Amino acid sequence: MKAILLAAGRGTRISRMIEDVPKSTLPIAGVPLIRRTAQMLLDSGFELVVCVGYQASKIYKALEGLPVNYYFNPFYNVTNSIASLWFAREELQGDSIVLNADVYFSKEILDLVLNDKHDVSMAIDKTRTEVGDYFFSTTDNGCIEKYGKELPLSSRSCEYVGLAKIRGSFMEKFHERLELLVETHQHSLWWENVLYSFTDTKEQNIYTVDVGGRFWAEIDYFDDYERILKHIEKEEEALVRSAPNLRRAY
Repeated sequence: MKAILLAAGRGTRISRMIEDVPKSTLPIAGVPLIRRTAQMLLDSGFELVVCVGYQASKIYKALEGLPVNYYFNPFYNVTNSIASLWFAREELQGDSIVLNADVYFSKEILDLVLNDKHDVSMAIDKTRTEVGDYFFSTTDNGCIEKYGKELPLSSRSCEYVGLAKIRGSFMEKFHERLELLVETHQHSLWWENVLYSFTDTKEQNIYTVDVGGRFWAEIDYFDDYERILKHIEKEEEALVRSAPNLRRAY
């Protein structure tokens, strides 16, 4: 199974705070976020593909020594993630996950997505509807009906996490739609718009997998990064508090 990490974008909303540092390389407990994610995926048996563009050399450095296939989007400054994925289109074969490299998530969340039985499933968080970046309205059985950053609060069912699984049985259709959207010069779309296009035409149900309030964060603003750091700090404090009990147990 392949994992395609999208790490080509500039991250303009946070760039004023971190200057020329790709947000996916920000350190999490001393390890670049993208390396943490890559190692998790490799440990889970994935073949790893990374799409780069902005400050590519810093992504290479963050992943140094890991078995990665790279694809470079030279037009990262004037296109969106759909173009980055298009440059890696030859990798779109068989079961795959596609994810944004600026998302912090746990192995538990990854497993929830992998264990979902549907041909296509996108990770969502039903506990987040009032504050967030990108929202879905879903049917009772979890299919996406509406989507968007400006989706009215009354229509929101969940926030999108930034991770999706596509099984090989659907990959040919996905690949063809990706090609069509790029050929018709829709370079400003997100890669996820390939999936949304099937909901627009009602050709295919795009299902969702709820992460059930488990911690995750997509780094759009510096506040998001600080939220991850606070979460890590709390986890470390919990481990310290539990250490005496563990020692007594042994």
